Amino acid sequence: MHGGHAVELHALMWAAGWLVAVVLLFAAGVRLPLGTGLGAIGSRLYAAACIVAGLGVWVLANAALHLNDTHIDVTREKVYTPSATAMAVVDELRMPVSITYFYRSEDPIGQRARGILEVMGRRNPMLTVLTVDPDKQPELARREGVRLYNAAIIEAAGRRVLIQGTDEGEIAIGIQRVLRTRSLTVCFLEGHGEFSMDGFEFHTHLEGVSDHSHGDASSQIIETAGHGVGRLRRVLEAQGYATAKLMLATTGTVPGDCTVVLVANPRTTFLPAESAALRSYLAGGGSALLMLDLGFVPEAGLSKLLSDLGARLEQEVVVDPLSHYHRDAEMVAVTGYDPHPITRTLSLTFFPGIRPISPTKPVAGVEVTPILQSSRDSYARPVAPAEGRAAEGTPAPASQVASQVAEVRPRVLGIAAEGTLAPGASPFRAVVIGDGDFASNSFLPYMSNSDLLVAAVRWLAREDQGTAVRTRIPVPPMILLAAAQSRWIFIVIVILLPLTVIGIGSVVWWLRR
Repeated sequence: MHGGHAVELHALMWAAGWLVAVVLLFAAGVRLPLGTGLGAIGSRLYAAACIVAGLGVWVLANAALHLNDTHIDVTREKVYTPSATAMAVVDELRMPVSITYFYRSEDPIGQRARGILEVMGRRNPMLTVLTVDPDKQPELARREGVRLYNAAIIEAAGRRVLIQGTDEGEIAIGIQRVLRTRSLTVCFLEGHGEFSMDGFEFHTHLEGVSDHSHGDASSQIIETAGHGVGRLRRVLEAQGYATAKLMLATTGTVPGDCTVVLVANPRTTFLPAESAALRSYLAGGGSALLMLDLGFVPEAGLSKLLSDLGARLEQEVVVDPLSHYHRDAEMVAVTGYDPHPITRTLSLTFFPGIRPISPTKPVAGVEVTPILQSSRDSYARPVAPAEGRAAEGTPAPASQVASQVAEVRPRVLGIAAEGTLAPGASPFRAVVIGDGDFASNSFLPYMSNSDLLVAAVRWLAREDQGTAVRTRIPVPPMILLAAAQSRWIFIVIVILLPLTVIGIGSVVWWLRR
């Protein structure tokens, strides 16, 4: 086959046809008479005809096999087979793309990458793959300016991208990057205590009054130095997006080169002028990803903008006893998604402390789709705004509404909106999610959290038609257990094993007494 994880039937049929042709040639050679009784000239013509026919069948059979190459990977992990997403990117090619891959012949990892790329090259005639060993062809490497092994130069329509690595996923992302005809920039909003795009720590901390937490207790802490979304920034840059910081309080407007404005967990409320600038940006056809966590209180202008987008932030935290991650019911897990381009490839995402979003009637011309919902057993518990962040008109504190009975039902956790904010305006796109921690360095690499964010940014940047390729995020080895798994381990190790030892000891004592 030409890739994938299942043998392609038509390719195997061509291989079977080649085998049949070889068997027929062998049978014909055994059964055809050596002489014809037609004299010397007739015998020579007969022998020549047999040779020509045999060579013709041999040439045609090998040509057919070459044009319908069959690649069979018998390893359990499919080590020598390109991933399905990489092959999907190759299938989508509609213009010529060339890849020149430089590898070291003695390196088994480089040899594997060469084989993978050759399989990809045979998949689509629009993709041309050339593999080069710089030690054997130093002039070509020198001409291309390549001084490293395991480097790929991807070219298309005069554009050129250099990829360093042996992963076909990175090569696939490189193909998408070289085909991109416009520059895309994700602007990270700052000035309100948002997660920093410069933070690259693996696990950073928010300390509440009771314990280490990312839920309601952590929302009371304004100072979050060290907690960041540096990993998200690197993932987006690996996808070919440029990144920049945006300080609306000083710029006054969103720059025109911002393809997507990303708001990651602001801790203090916006200024009215900032909310107005964000509205103006969306009205002009911009795109925004708003991750507004627990405790954040939007000022009146931002609340009106969110309402026009079909969303109202509730000052509550979602508790989901049925579907949650690990043992924390406030760490809501989502396993089912409403149909939308953002959610079509997601499996499981989780959100450490998320607020519900109440749907509102959007302005005319805006279409809203819920993309994230909690389970049927979830309910919302009121929480108070973090101290120092309450704006005028803030709802009553949680202590005044705690007596209300919590209704058990699914809660909307995120929405996607698109359309126009005014007649004749340019179409915008926006995603609103009631949590920002899931995008932080601590939780981005796990489950499908990074897939959700990449898919959201691709949709906002209007690149959702192509295949989304996952960016690998290196993480230390960890064992993360669900609540049921932790409970069974506790039962077996802490309860059953000691009781078993006591029981065996009691039996031995009884037999020897």
